[in-house]
Amino acid sequence: MIVPTTAAKNDPEIVRDPEFKKKEFDRVGIAGVSKGLMKVLGTVRKVSKSDSSVLITGESGTGKELIAKAIHKNSSRSNGPMVVINCGAIPGELLESELFGHEKGAFTGAHRSRIGRFEIADHGTIFLDEIGDMSPELQVKLLRAIQERQFERVGGTTTIEVDIRVISATNKDLPAAILEGLFREDLYYRLNVIPLHILPLRERKEDILVLTDHFQNYLTKRSNGYQVKIFSENSKQALLHYDWPGNIRELENLIERLSVLVENQTIEPHDLPENITNRSPGSTPISVISVFNNEIGFNDAVDQYQRSLIRHALDETGWVKARAAELLQMNRTTLVEKIKKMNIEPESAAPVF
Repeated sequence: MIVPTTAAKNDPEIVRDPEFKKKEFDRVGIAGVSKGLMKVLGTVRKVSKSDSSVLITGESGTGKELIAKAIHKNSSRSNGPMVVINCGAIPGELLESELFGHEKGAFTGAHRSRIGRFEIADHGTIFLDEIGDMSPELQVKLLRAIQERQFERVGGTTTIEVDIRVISATNKDLPAAILEGLFREDLYYRLNVIPLHILPLRERKEDILVLTDHFQNYLTKRSNGYQVKIFSENSKQALLHYDWPGNIRELENLIERLSVLVENQTIEPHDLPENITNRSPGSTPISVISVFNNEIGFNDAVDQYQRSLIRHALDETGWVKARAAELLQMNRTTLVEKIKKMNIEPESAAPVF
């Protein structure tokens, strides 16, 4: 017997949005201006008008889930649910139950029946994140559910029908996984009807400062009294020349950290983590880049670089000038003179000797 889910029994027009074509495109908080991002959003606009399966690929932290939300939000299913499940975060033996539900007594601990994410997502969208981590055994059952839009709960015999759109995402190389026998080729082609690849942040530098403003604006809405901070030119250059291995998620975390730890309104290079400001040996210093971009003059660049070196040494040594001078390999009296001349003061109540 085939049983439609509770949602499927309702009038589809109540769940679907018949006016979706008249709505403006909703970026659902996706910030950026780079050509790479605009290309992705252009595809999202087209894909949203269909029910085709989409496979989103890209490194961790690039915003794959946000892209999936944009597809759902701009589709005719926007009034229906969007159900997210992280296939890599749930143990394999429990993932089948999470996806398809189970009947009472299906396994040890199954004291009552429960519906799965596929049923919950009826007349909406299901987003399968980290799909590359799913076991080959479960991939077989997933393939059938996607192809036929029907399945049975674990321990059940009743076939359940659903009307869903499937979006999946991974940071893994699925074609390579297929060759290694870790991922089913037929499932890959079923998921990869519309491929969407998101570039890492290091390949779309134009988005870095836009995202910085975006995350600060978000903080003003979330925290009463938060003052948007200004990044000095050297700080901006540091952000632009960093590779961001954690991508957008790393940048977002940095902005929140700076909002808590930096009391001054202007963010200077010494406020940034060392892994961002410490360039690799032989690379061009930030202040040199600024000079050749005609952003600051030679004397200002030298002054800022000296100031950054001195402040870093003082911060590292707890403002013990003798130790800071030793770290900088200069006389203590010379250091004291430079501190006075440059009017360098501790940002907090650090001890001064």
